[in-house]
Amino acid sequence: MRLTRAGEYAIRCMVYLAFKGQGILVVKQEIAEQAGIPSPFLAKIVQALSRAHLIEVRQGPKGGYVLLQDPARITLLEVVEVMIGRIQLNDCVGRPEGCAASSYCRVHTVWEEASSGLRQHLAGITFAELCRDESCLPVFSTKYKKK
Repeated sequence: MRLTRAGEYAIRCMVYLAFKGQGILVVKQEIAEQAGIPSPFLAKIVQALSRAHLIEVRQGPKGGYVLLQDPARITLLEVVEVMIGRIQLNDCVGRPEGCAASSYCRVHTVWEEASSGLRQHLAGITFAELCRDESCLPVFSTKYKKK
C-alpha cells in the first residue's frame, strides 16, 4: 500500500479546512496556494471528499469549500480510504479467494494483522488532533491566519 498523490493532497486540504474550522468557507485558490496543491488536481480531490460528505463545494464567484463535520470526528483513515479505497497491504488480504493458499498461509495472516493494525492506528487520529495549532501548517504561509 502506498499513499497516492491524491491521498496526500486530500489530507493537506482537510488539514487546512480543519484548521480554519467547521462551517468556514475557504476559497479554492487559498487552499491550492497554501497547501501546495495544483488547482486542477484540487478540483478533482474535493469531488471525492464531497461525495463522502466531508466537505461541501460551493460554486460561483463567492464559492469555495466548507468542512461539514467537526474535525474531531473525521479520522485520517476515513480520508485516506475515501481517496485510495480500503487499506490492505497485499492483494490476498482484500481478495483471499484469489489466492489458493490464503486459508493456511502464515504470511497471509501477517498481512491481515498488519493491515488491521495500520487501519486501527489511522482511525485513532483525528483532524482536530492534526491541526491543534499553526504548527500543522508547515507548507502554508502565514498570509491566511485562522479567524
